[in-house]
Amino acid sequence: MGKFFKRALLALFIWVLLYQLWIFLHICWWVNHNPESTAFMDTRLATMQEKNPDAKLKHKWVPYARISANLKRAVIVSEDSKFVTHQGFDWEGIQYAYEKNLKKGKVVAGGSTISQQLAKNLFLSTRRTPWRKLEEAIITVMLEQMMSKRRILEIYLNVIEWGDGVFGAEAAARHYYGTGAANLGAEQSAKLAAMIPNPRYYDAHRGARGLNRKTGIILARMPLAQLP
Repeated sequence: MGKFFKRALLALFIWVLLYQLWIFLHICWWVNHNPESTAFMDTRLATMQEKNPDAKLKHKWVPYARISANLKRAVIVSEDSKFVTHQGFDWEGIQYAYEKNLKKGKVVAGGSTISQQLAKNLFLSTRRTPWRKLEEAIITVMLEQMMSKRRILEIYLNVIEWGDGVFGAEAAARHYYGTGAANLGAEQSAKLAAMIPNPRYYDAHRGARGLNRKTGIILARMPLAQLP
């Protein structure tokens, strides 16, 4: 029994090591090549196709230079104000979110940085488990070590969900405003950034009071954003 347990443990260790290597090689490739899809995009597409086999995602990659600086600023102040300066984790933000959630007795705030969100979207399932949080942290460290902040933000803006089947800044700009990501104005960008925490809901409820309130807050803070 002891020998079998040791072999099983060794096999598990090798599998974990190979999985980390697989992730690392993908990240190395994506330093200079654009990901065609993400784990989260694949999950959403599969869910959509259960209802409609012909369903497709709205997604078009655009380079960093063709994404409005307004949107970059809005997303940073909304999702990760210390993005340029931290090493992947905002420890003060995590502590604040923990205390707020503890006080409310449920999850009402998240402390995830843009790098952490990207790690989750690229590779991980939507299930919340201690293992997933650990893997998210490992991938975040890999992203921060292998990629520049500019590249992390470029990929993030191109792959995050912005509506029902809508992914990336270009698709979002065309879906909501009929224009390209390069042409987004300040208020349009602030509203898109405000939608990120719950994009499918806000896609269906674009005039929600909370969305408009958050848009105003983001708009006021945008001049403070530091861009990579």
